[in-house]
Amino acid sequence: MAVCEFFCHCPGNLLTVDPIPSIMSFMGTSSDISPFSLPNVKRFLFFRVFFNARFYYPVFTILFLDYGLSLEQFALLNTVWAITIVLAEVPSGALADLLGRKRLLLTTSLLMVMEMSIIALVPLGNGAVIFCAFLINRILSGLAEAMASGADEALAYDTLVESGLEKEWPRVLDIQMRLQHVGYIFAMTIGAVVYDNATVNRILHWLGSSAIVTQQQSMRFPVYLTLVLGLLSLVVTLGMHDPLVEGAGAENRLIKKASGNRDKIRGALRLTLRAGQWIIHTPFALAVICFGMCFDHVLRMLVTMTSQYFRLISLPDASFGLIGSGIALLGLVVPRISRAMVHRFSPQKNVCIVGVTAFAALWGLTLFIPYYGILPVVFIFIAMMMTSFFTSHYLNELADSAHRATVLSFKGLAFNGAYGLIGILYAGLMRSLRTATGAAHGDWAGQMVENEAFRASIGWFPWYLALILLVVTVVVVWRYSSAD
Repeated sequence: MAVCEFFCHCPGNLLTVDPIPSIMSFMGTSSDISPFSLPNVKRFLFFRVFFNARFYYPVFTILFLDYGLSLEQFALLNTVWAITIVLAEVPSGALADLLGRKRLLLTTSLLMVMEMSIIALVPLGNGAVIFCAFLINRILSGLAEAMASGADEALAYDTLVESGLEKEWPRVLDIQMRLQHVGYIFAMTIGAVVYDNATVNRILHWLGSSAIVTQQQSMRFPVYLTLVLGLLSLVVTLGMHDPLVEGAGAENRLIKKASGNRDKIRGALRLTLRAGQWIIHTPFALAVICFGMCFDHVLRMLVTMTSQYFRLISLPDASFGLIGSGIALLGLVVPRISRAMVHRFSPQKNVCIVGVTAFAALWGLTLFIPYYGILPVVFIFIAMMMTSFFTSHYLNELADSAHRATVLSFKGLAFNGAYGLIGILYAGLMRSLRTATGAAHGDWAGQMVENEAFRASIGWFPWYLALILLVVTVVVVWRYSSAD
């Protein structure tokens, strides 16, 4: 019932219809003063769902290939995407603090509409044109991700501060993550169905239609649906407003009033440097970002390789979509658990819980147990969700309004920078293991060598995580001792 209420309201009713209270009732939460009565908070929830629940995710790789791109081009395009995010992350956070969060989120929604329109309309047949279209798509997508990072959370959190409800942030974050995963389930299920022209034709035949859809037509359906979500995101952000928080940066207002672009750029740079200095001189903020970075980039790297892992534990390819939807259901439970943990446990204890969960999952992966090897993957996702919840909660609680979006962008920079680094390291490791395995087993077929190298590579992850956690722990302890 709650899912139907959330997804069935049309954009024109976003200003008047309030589905959140019924969702809260369904989930068993209540409050005398509900943060979900605030328009900005409701729109934040809608924006997170519409922006992140993309219908093409379950067919992401094969979508590129079916358009006519090669695997090498696919890898190159996603490298461009990651680099764009890293380069734009912190500047976009400073712009959000300087020019207003609503403007950044409006720009984000426009970029999403543009990125999806390009690949929705690009003609097939000319490889160079298709590659250029996807290159522009990846750059625009990276810019949109960077601009959304921090700005949406900062706007929602400052709205709570404006109303004296900042202690309700864990509750908002809980519901946001759960609704977002409902969106994932919906998008992954529908996206996989409409991509397959055979399935679409069977549905059309069942409905009594004689129309025939080709694969070249159906492969664009997830893109069209995601474009609709982009338009819905635009509608949602149009109704947002920048909250007025007392003391939220007199310097920011002076920078906004500067007449010259050069003065505004200098002001934005000063804002960025000041936020960076604040992180360095605030040991707890530095610890949150560093420990979150350690867990996030390792777990994210493993998540990107789950399809290969599933094949090696004897799971059929046809089950991958169902498994993904099933794991997404965790998003309805884990945020509630994480919310209770931030109230009941200290940050140090929560770090230890995430660490134990992550190491147990990594060790389980190295065993490659047929069928039951899916359980460590479940714990990988649990640890990822906890990491996301804890870092968002602690940083929003700690940062002041004037620099909140910039601080969150530094977090995004650290997470994505580490993710890019581990990708490079892993590529080098796989190349080395592939060569060594091929030399030791010259009679093996290429796929057997690849599979064995992959098995060996997973064994490196627990040791890598232990090493980087040790380094971060030493740095954080030293920083706390020097602060005293």
